[in-house]
Amino acid sequence: MSDAKEIICINAPVSGDIRPPGSKSITNRALILAALADGRSELTGVLHSQDTQVMLNSLSRLGLRVKSDASKDRCSVVGCSGGFSQPEADLWLQNSGTSIRFLASFCTVGDGQYRLDGVERMRERPIADLIEALNSLGADVHCEDQTGGCPPVTVNSSLRRLQGGTAKIAGNISSQFISSLLMTAPAAKTAVRLEVDGELVSKPYVTMTLKMMKAFGVDVEYPDDLSAFRIEPQTYQPQVYEIEPDASAASYFFGAAALTGGTVTVHGLTKNALQGDVHFAAALERMGCDVKWNDASITVTGRPLHGVDIDMNAISDTAQTLSTVAVFADSPTTIRSVGHMRHKETDRITAVVTELRRAGIQAEEFDDGLRIYPGKPKPTEIQTYDDHRMAMSFSLLGLRAGGIRILDPGCTSKTYPNYFEDLESLCSGGR
Repeated sequence: MSDAKEIICINAPVSGDIRPPGSKSITNRALILAALADGRSELTGVLHSQDTQVMLNSLSRLGLRVKSDASKDRCSVVGCSGGFSQPEADLWLQNSGTSIRFLASFCTVGDGQYRLDGVERMRERPIADLIEALNSLGADVHCEDQTGGCPPVTVNSSLRRLQGGTAKIAGNISSQFISSLLMTAPAAKTAVRLEVDGELVSKPYVTMTLKMMKAFGVDVEYPDDLSAFRIEPQTYQPQVYEIEPDASAASYFFGAAALTGGTVTVHGLTKNALQGDVHFAAALERMGCDVKWNDASITVTGRPLHGVDIDMNAISDTAQTLSTVAVFADSPTTIRSVGHMRHKETDRITAVVTELRRAGIQAEEFDDGLRIYPGKPKPTEIQTYDDHRMAMSFSLLGLRAGGIRILDPGCTSKTYPNYFEDLESLCSGGR
């Protein structure tokens, strides 16, 4: 664990403009789609972080030609036309759930033997439903831990390549399972039908995947409720593709405006962005903030905050941000339908409640959510559990309360290596 980062309390509203780095969710999807395409794709606005680097490294280990230029936020990928022949590879995915889930499917269109693994927490994150679905579609994929259904994962596509057919998959654990299957399905030998069992969590991420597949030239048939999908064999077409700024990262800057009564404009995002997390701004609007949805940006101005009772299933990656903002409201806030957060980098519901209590704030957890009561945070060290979003969201407490120290601040390198520098730059006028 690295040393702690003390957040400097500010005495005036935070005001300014910022453009966060590229979206992790879009970057890793774009890399998979480009890898499956027939030809060279050029990606711009690429996020360069731990999560995207493990994806780039893995594609290279699988024999794809990938060239990355971090100084220009660009990347080129020469696709494999829906199949590759690297005979074997060991892929180390750190704690990148997006990477291991997307690559588990991608490896089924290879012609070799592949092993996917990660850190201790990765070995606690369930993946069995995805593995079962891939095997239903004719692949040969297994969890080494057959009782727990977690990584490491082995794929033997030299024995059985992804064939096609019908698979059912639970919708209540991770939308990334659906996105993983969708992106690789066009490379199967025959048509694929995916049926979602139960309510699908984080639907905007599946919608994002479908829109990106369309942008790379692949059509998917599906009803409005996203309960089933049919994908015919197709080949992705190479693209020049621009990646949006990360909307989840934008939530921290919107949150800074909300709890200091300031005004922050995030450039590169709009109400029609691919990422559902832009609607975190609408959640702040419900709490009393003013929001302007501009043609090429979103502006949030903080006002007196009111507690809300809110379903955040669709934007759960911003639930931690709202939890810290809620501390400064005038009444309790209840966040519902986010039980799947327990399967993220850490159990985010328990972690948030634990750290709020450590800061002297009353908070309660229940199976699929939590409740936060207003209060004045006391000086404390915040445990981050190797979870980038714990570090970034709890940094907001320190903007209004002295003595907040974030332990292991370097964990933000997972998705936003320069987060604390950008936060300090934005807040410098308020000191």
